[in-house]
Parts: sequence; structure tokens; C-alpha cells
Amino acid sequence: MRVPIFPLNSVVLPGGRVPLQLFEPRYIDMLTRCLKDDQGFVITLLRDGTEAGRVVSFYEIGTYVRIIDFEQLDNGLLGITVEGDTKVSITDSWQQADGLNMGEVVLLPVEASGDVPAVFHELPSVLRALFRHPVIHELGMSVDYDDARDVGWRLTELLPLDKQDKQQLMEMQDPLARLSRLQMLLEALGEG
Repeated sequence: MRVPIFPLNSVVLPGGRVPLQLFEPRYIDMLTRCLKDDQGFVITLLRDGTEAGRVVSFYEIGTYVRIIDFEQLDNGLLGITVEGDTKVSITDSWQQADGLNMGEVVLLPVEASGDVPAVFHELPSVLRALFRHPVIHELGMSVDYDDARDVGWRLTELLPLDKQDKQQLMEMQDPLARLSRLQMLLEALGEG
């Protein structure tokens, strides 16, 4: 699949939602094409560079997202909300003349869902607390607090973790291994 790549300083996983503000011509053109062709794009975490920069490097694992809403914002910018669909591996990438990053991507296998083991009983409570925040609540995401995959994905997106930690958590394909790592990271945050 050949799709646009949108490097960000944050991660989104399947089912997650992110509001974005578009102002650069390359991304407004991308949005127009995506809407016209009923196609999404890939969000991947920036490795080096800035979100508005032309010279960037980014991680090879990202998430194919679909545009679920768009509006003209009060500040004159175009606002869109995207929802994560499927994790992907970027096998090749290049930059167009207008600065838009493009890539060939392969869909990664869908992670298995399963119950949150009792040893991780605190993690759904942490997630519930995060979902009470007005900004998170406003995104209208649904979450299954009993599903290890869902809980791990949302915590990876929402916790104030180092971006390399977020990327490592995202790249994991085992929901229980992700929960274990999240629990260790939360304990470290609590001690810090």
C-alpha cells in the first residue's frame, strides 16, 4: 500500500483518536487527496527533526489512520480528527517535491485480544482516571477496560512517557508484555 506519512511527536494506535491542526500546503493537499480517494495515511513517531520540518527521520512502525472529522478552526487552521486503524511497517519511504513524505507500507498482524490479568488490576483504573480528563473525554474514544490490548494501547498513547518508550510499547505485538512494561514504567513515574 502506498500512502502519505505524517511524522508526529506522539503515537496513535488502533482505536485511538488524535486531533490535528493542518496549515502547511503539503498536508492540506494530502487531506484533500485522502478525502477524495477515501484513503487514510500513516502517523509515525518522529525520530529526529520537527513536525513542521522538511528534514526529518521517523520510525518504521506506525499506524494507518482514517479521517473521521474535519472543521475550520477559530484560528483559521483546518482541524481534523483521525482514528487509528491498523499498525503498519513502513518498508520504503521518500519525500515528494512539495515535502510530503510518502511510503510503501505493510499491514502488521492484528494483536490478540484477551482479559486483563489480575496482576495488572491497577492499569484499567489508571486509564479510567485519564478518560475523565475533559480533553480525552471530548475525543469520544471507546475503550474496553477488560481487554488487555485496549488498555495497553490507550495507556501507551495517553501516559506522559518518553517518546522512545511509547515507540517500544507500540511496536510490541503481545498485549500482556505491553501491560507488564507499562506497569514498570508507571512504578518508575510514581517513584520519580
